[in-house]
Amino acid sequence: MKKFYSILCYYFCTQKLHVRKLTDVTCLTGKEIMLNHLSRRDFMQKATAAAIAGAVVIPSTPTASCADGDTHTQFLGPICLFSKAAPQLGWSELARAAKEAGFDGIDLSVRSDGHVLPERAKADLPKAIAAIRNEGIEVPMLTTELLDASSPGARPILEIAGKLSVRYIKPGYYLYQSARPFDDLREAGIKLRTLVELAKENGVQIGYHNHPGCVGGSVWDVANVIEHLDPQWCGYYFDLGHASVSEGEDDWRIASNLIRPRLKMLAIKDMTWTGGGDRKWKPVSCPMGNGMAPWKDFLALIAKANFQGPISFSQAYAIPNVADGQGIAISREAVPRVLAAAKSNLHFLKSCLHDAFERSSSSERRSVSTQSRGV
Repeated sequence: MKKFYSILCYYFCTQKLHVRKLTDVTCLTGKEIMLNHLSRRDFMQKATAAAIAGAVVIPSTPTASCADGDTHTQFLGPICLFSKAAPQLGWSELARAAKEAGFDGIDLSVRSDGHVLPERAKADLPKAIAAIRNEGIEVPMLTTELLDASSPGARPILEIAGKLSVRYIKPGYYLYQSARPFDDLREAGIKLRTLVELAKENGVQIGYHNHPGCVGGSVWDVANVIEHLDPQWCGYYFDLGHASVSEGEDDWRIASNLIRPRLKMLAIKDMTWTGGGDRKWKPVSCPMGNGMAPWKDFLALIAKANFQGPISFSQAYAIPNVADGQGIAISREAVPRVLAAAKSNLHFLKSCLHDAFERSSSSERRSVSTQSRGV
């Protein structure tokens, strides 16, 4: 029965079919599958009928976890460059530079300091997406400042994203601004719900980013908001670098397991602590592999879940005379050196992903072999 169940799951992935209520398939290991809305019995009945008949199942917006072909073999999702690091470049220049560095796409910033201004989104966002795609790379996601459905530019940004098949949006950050954090969290939940509803209307998924000092900085607080929203349209945009400096020694693993069933996108940067003076320490970004992020262990979890959604790499650390404290090029002349650093970090990331998915695939093959021998 387990083997038959696994074959059915594989069938739905390889045929690019989606059952509307099977909204969050996060593990297709042949051993386990997580279903948010369908019972095992109901799924078996519906899936069996569809598989035998070769029927066309009601299409749904694809989740970030379902890959084409064999599960756990390799990461096939797009690895994007967050556009923030090179504000001096136009849309086409940015795309060419990212492509030359080895990236698959652009995480396009649509913010007050971004490559597209929110108030210009209706006119400029389609042009920006077209210019980037004309250079041969993707725009799988947008980084925005949107907080609710009434945020400036919310409707045109989400409508354009939906029409142009940009499936993922990072919203803005909610802040703890009062002495009553539960009230701030409740207000954030009300706002996020309206944004998710508008995104749903346009076939766009929201991934909330964990950022220190904001609602969701430790994941646990915003989980009380997100877990009550439709998992098809709202989940997490998880940042291991932030989690490593915020969650402490091994709590990143708890946070990772919490977000994994609803993981939409991954934010990639490494971070560490440095002395900040006045008896204070502060987190800072650093080159990949030089910080606190446990990439091997974390990506093993990602590979086991067969995550195939967008990954956004943020070139976020200072380079003397080249990039400021946020990793932003200080001049147009400095951009090539910033992109060279990004390329080096991308090589590290791809190597880690390859190793993680290869180990997961090997483990799965050993498991299947053991089961076939009846051990």
